[in-house]
Amino acid sequence: MSRKGATGPDESGKRATVKEVAARAGVSTATVSRVMGGTYPVAEATRLRVQQAARELDYVLNASARGLRSTTSNTVAFVVADVKGPFFSLIADGVEQQATAEGRLCLVCTTHNDPDRELAVMKLLREQRAEAIILVGGAVQTPEYTERMVKLAHSLDAEGSRLVLCGRPSLGPDVPETVVEYDNEGGAFAMTSHLLSMGHERIALIGVGDHTTAAQRVRGYHRALEARGVPFAPELVLRGDHRREEGYQATRELLRRKEQFTALFAVTDIIAAGAMKALREAGVRVPEDVSLVGYDDIPLSQDLTPELTTVHVPHEELGRTSVRLALNREQNPVQHVTLGTHVVVRQSAGAATSWHNDGGTGATGGRSPQ
Repeated sequence: MSRKGATGPDESGKRATVKEVAARAGVSTATVSRVMGGTYPVAEATRLRVQQAARELDYVLNASARGLRSTTSNTVAFVVADVKGPFFSLIADGVEQQATAEGRLCLVCTTHNDPDRELAVMKLLREQRAEAIILVGGAVQTPEYTERMVKLAHSLDAEGSRLVLCGRPSLGPDVPETVVEYDNEGGAFAMTSHLLSMGHERIALIGVGDHTTAAQRVRGYHRALEARGVPFAPELVLRGDHRREEGYQATRELLRRKEQFTALFAVTDIIAAGAMKALREAGVRVPEDVSLVGYDDIPLSQDLTPELTTVHVPHEELGRTSVRLALNREQNPVQHVTLGTHVVVRQSAGAATSWHNDGGTGATGGRSPQ
């Protein structure tokens, strides 16, 4: 296979050479080395031309003094949006535990939900010859994003490294990747079904974003409604990101609009915590007036009052399995696994009531306050 424009290594694993980059940019190989290594001043226009050529040819300078191409650095990299959220930190703990058991060093990198930063981080880790690069959490899977991830997966594979998608769907058939998912859609289906079984039909869903995790949870919610023959009410689905403040504001919006609902399904426990605060401020009791449930089963869910009914995600096992499969591919030919989820029943959800949303003045729909 010949290179045509922006292509990565071909099927044989051949990588672009410094000569090819020089020819594409119209400069000498020495100039390419100076630009890529940052060892000598180069005119700005020339530098930009070389960098563009390198990107088009998917050229990477070997950071380890151009050592053997078949070697890796015995490093496992964990790439995540941020390290503040407990969902990510629990998975990171599993990654670190298994990496240590495998005799590897574990690095943690953050992307702040910026796809360009994610790509830059991964290219740097590729240059450092990380043995496995583990991407954690949902992604906005545009065709452009998927295309460059597929190219990167092939590039890593050609160099003895591995792309691992943890909590993300596969990039497609024939992509050299390790995929460790959990039953995201099934968990949302089970939780929505649990609420329906208690008589709830007006179930609000808050915190719906564009990432794959949220999309899967929305599908599970829809599927449960359809299975019970309950009409979908689009006015009860509110968008947002995974911050506590989003849960608070979304719940206030539902109350302000006087939407009628007897249960509130937050797509994460963090969002549920914000929702609980808004309900409490409005004098709406949980679960006496409105049932509230979440997703993830992070430690916070047991610290709320009442304790939160939620969907359990096997965080640490996700991390451990990601490392184990990626580093032991010969012993584990199946490189795509899905771990189970289940509903954890606590005190924040109960039978449907006759509560009526009066706009957040604390009315209880004819029930006597307890």
